[in-house]
Amino acid sequence: MFRGIGRLVTRRPWLTIAAWIVATLATVMLAPKLPSTTDQAEFLPSHYETVQVMQVEERAFPREEQPAATIVFKRTDGGKLSAEDQAAVTKVATGLADKGYKEIQGIRTGPEMLSPNGQIMLASVTAATKNVFTEGIFESVKEMRVDAKAQLADTPLTMGMTGQAASAVDSMESAGDTDAMIMMATLALIIVLLLIIFRSPLIALLPVLIITLVFAVATGLIATASKIGGLKADSSVSSILIVVLFGVGTDYILFLLFRYREQLRTGVPPRQAMAQAVERVGETIASAAGAVIVAFLALLLSSMGMLRTMGPALAISVGVTLIASLTLVPAVFALLGTKAFWPSKAWRREPKNALSHRTAKLVSARPGLVAAASGGVLVALTLGLFGFTAEYDANNSLPKHLESVKAQEDLARGFAAGSTEPTLVYVENEDGKAIPEAVLSEFGKQVGGVRGVGQVSPARVSPDGSVAQFSVVLEYKPAEDKALALVDGPLRDTVHEAAPDGTRGLVGGSTALLADIRDAVNRDYSVVFPAAGIAIMIILGLLLRSVVAPWYLMAAVGLGFSATLGATVVLFQKVQGENGLLFMLPVMVYLFVVAIGTDYNILMVARLREEAARGRTPKEATRLAVAHSMPTIATAGIILAGTFGVLLLAQNSMLQQMGFAVSFGILLTAFVMAVLLVPALTTLLGHRAWLPVRAATEDGGAGSAPLTGELLGIATAVVLGW
Repeated sequence: MFRGIGRLVTRRPWLTIAAWIVATLATVMLAPKLPSTTDQAEFLPSHYETVQVMQVEERAFPREEQPAATIVFKRTDGGKLSAEDQAAVTKVATGLADKGYKEIQGIRTGPEMLSPNGQIMLASVTAATKNVFTEGIFESVKEMRVDAKAQLADTPLTMGMTGQAASAVDSMESAGDTDAMIMMATLALIIVLLLIIFRSPLIALLPVLIITLVFAVATGLIATASKIGGLKADSSVSSILIVVLFGVGTDYILFLLFRYREQLRTGVPPRQAMAQAVERVGETIASAAGAVIVAFLALLLSSMGMLRTMGPALAISVGVTLIASLTLVPAVFALLGTKAFWPSKAWRREPKNALSHRTAKLVSARPGLVAAASGGVLVALTLGLFGFTAEYDANNSLPKHLESVKAQEDLARGFAAGSTEPTLVYVENEDGKAIPEAVLSEFGKQVGGVRGVGQVSPARVSPDGSVAQFSVVLEYKPAEDKALALVDGPLRDTVHEAAPDGTRGLVGGSTALLADIRDAVNRDYSVVFPAAGIAIMIILGLLLRSVVAPWYLMAAVGLGFSATLGATVVLFQKVQGENGLLFMLPVMVYLFVVAIGTDYNILMVARLREEAARGRTPKEATRLAVAHSMPTIATAGIILAGTFGVLLLAQNSMLQQMGFAVSFGILLTAFVMAVLLVPALTTLLGHRAWLPVRAATEDGGAGSAPLTGELLGIATAVVLGW
């Protein structure tokens, strides 16, 4: 199959390139805009309690306002607010309300919003829309900050804004142009490294141009699929898509170019050399892409819509990259021929690659020692995983100098920490009848008696009296672990048990939402990861025609995953003293280290099998495979790791965690697993690694029967949807 693809695109390169240009233009012009959402509640299934709360709220209180932010006022000297100070706060709040900011319903304050110690006074900002994470509200928050500070210029007061919208504004501004930074760093790394390796400006620039074209096609297809399927892509998909496309795209192009250069050195004409390169490495690229695609599609099993929509989007992007790698890339380089390497002539000579050859000799000569040492490093790093703590409070990752962070600290000096985002408790009569006031009063007392609850407001009753809402202020910050444990444990237990006969009690709000997200993520870890592992093992089995190799390859991948998280825990929790790691970090490591990093293992083990199939002894096959594959793996790994390493420059600690974890995990996969551990284990197993089909026949020919190869081609085609 791959031989036919290689011959077709190299014989008709202009037709292939023209087809891609037409497809790109059509996709860009006809595809709809990629939809997005930042409302995480939309991503949870209906059986979660916070989703049920929202349904009740929409029925009972359809016109209820949505808290967007809180303005925190205090004296510059930290003292108690006088009557004149309180009057000044009221004047500022009234003045801001009169300005009519976009998508802001109201700004209110009053004596009841003065803290018990008299040092802090609040003004609540409510949104006119259900979603407080809109561009209009963000702009309004920025304007209010400027206007309020101007009004306080001649007073002894100062202010700061915190709450959901204000924190979101600070988070985006602290991250800066992260997407642009990632893109520029990726392009620079790709161009510089390819220029150093191939010494050709064309080879340095062409992959960037090709992947940019693929990016346009993939984005259009994802938007179209989202519109047809009614899906909503999370706002983080675009930045992740950049890294995925440039990461796997560069990997596959390098896999092909290194083999193309190798074929040219044998004296084969350029077009024939490229066709042979596609034939030799096409199966490896397809298998690597297949492993990544099924890993991403395993996210469809997630209970969180954010991951369910992310999975198909990333799978589509990898699928487009695969097709481009086997058609567009060969066509372009077949058309250019050896001119692609201009002005360098180094492609004609076998590079020395002294480090690669020394590593190859070490691995082949002492596989037991190398396996023990590399495996020992991974096990040692894995031990750090036992201290892992998931962090759900995004504000903890923000720099301490940001206004929303300092305002939250000021608020905590006068009020319970949960004042900015109260937890909402509902009681609903399932018969639709009014609930007696005395019953609601008793229910409120029981909720207020829960340890950790600071204050419970009087019940707000729906027009028909069948639903009552209690605003519950917790003693903890809304997103910290203690708040999540309280809401998901004692508070919900009390609400469910104390609900009067014939009614049901529900707990909602931002803290309850995070608690449900935590439960969903923990459930997903136990379902998605095993499913992806099984799917990747099937891909490896098809590629290698073996039932042995996939087991130790997946064991190595699993060890690399745990080692990566363990090292991240040690650095950020133990050394830097962070409270925990981003709760989505294991998923990010899964996406970029396990899924994409498996490419390097596949490239290495495919070359090991190829050399063994030529009649080489296990040690000789390992020596040649490592010597030839290490430069490709090293280059691809450094580019992808460097892309994520840029995130270490961000001020946001969660972005730093992601940057370190993924870049370190990629380097670990490339240089420890793919180059050392996997070939060492394969050497130790010898021909047993390829059971039930021997990698070499007695006469040194390929041991795979023609039928086996045909079955592999058919199976791979089915898996990839061809």
